[in-house]
Amino acid sequence: MSIIEELKYYLSFDFVKYALIVGGLISLCCAILGVTLVLKRYSMIGDGLSHVAFGAMTVAMVLAVVDMYVMLPITILVAILLIRLTDRGKVKNDSAIAMLSVGALAFGYIIVNLFSENANISGDVCSSLFGLASILTLSSFEVWFCVGVTIFLLIFFVVFHNKIFGVTFDKNFATATGVKSEVYNNIIAVIIGIVIVLAMKLVGSLLISALIVFPALSAIRLFKSYKKVIIFASIIGVINSIFGILVSILWGTPVGATIVIVDIFVYVICWLIDIITRNLKRA
Repeated sequence: MSIIEELKYYLSFDFVKYALIVGGLISLCCAILGVTLVLKRYSMIGDGLSHVAFGAMTVAMVLAVVDMYVMLPITILVAILLIRLTDRGKVKNDSAIAMLSVGALAFGYIIVNLFSENANISGDVCSSLFGLASILTLSSFEVWFCVGVTIFLLIFFVVFHNKIFGVTFDKNFATATGVKSEVYNNIIAVIIGIVIVLAMKLVGSLLISALIVFPALSAIRLFKSYKKVIIFASIIGVINSIFGILVSILWGTPVGATIVIVDIFVYVICWLIDIITRNLKRA
């Protein structure tokens, strides 16, 4: 069977189509948010919040409730608190994220070990941390929820582009000109929390930062315009994820890790193009 025929065979299944749709949409959201977070030097916030989401998920497992009902509110609340604390200078970005990452991860793993009734604890943990095949078990509700979040994010960034730009580069100046920076930061925090929870299905909690950081850094290597960076980051983020999912299906590799490897490969290409372009201009 050729690769094309094999792809046609797999694409005949709804769960594969769901995985590609959600993978592309989540990557689009992460890429758009990633540009803002990287420029605000919050690039590792995804790592910290993903571990919080992991801890919340273990609590949901113990309580035997739908994980989304616990993960979403806790992750969103922590995202808002984290951005508020760091913006006001009460805690340094790296310190706050480090405390969250280590504390939430340790808490979640202890909860799983103490209260899990599933004999395959290591399998549950690996699936949550690295994604594995969880993206292939999506429900139609999760797909439509992801579509709704993506539409809201796109509308929000298009309508309030100028104000988000101001808050991103100089919050104090934006506030002085009448922009309600706290409100926009809170909205961004809510979106980040939702996207992080959704992204756990795609790459797992340990690899989420890759979806946020690599497309943004790749775009920044090639473009200097804020709009061009967002557009290019969005395009390569979606392409990388869809390609990574297809490769993982064909080769039987872990979905999350495959997408991250593709992201790294594309970043290296963009980095080389940037170096070559600079050398040519100097010559």
